[in-house]
Amino acid sequence: MAYFITDACVACGSCADACPLGIISEGDGKYVIDAEQCVECGSCAAQCPMEAIEQQ
Repeated sequence: MAYFITDACVACGSCADACPLGIISEGDGKYVIDAEQCVECGSCAAQCPMEAIEQQ
């Protein structure tokens, strides 16, 4: 199950830097993960200081 970014995101960008596939981009007020390409590695969730990334 792919990861997604919740509304707790403060758009710091640390998740995008941590993603080995580069599939996290800046959205409207928060970052967004391309769920179709997510391989569920968890790198983004481990890096998020707000704990705003969860699995669907």
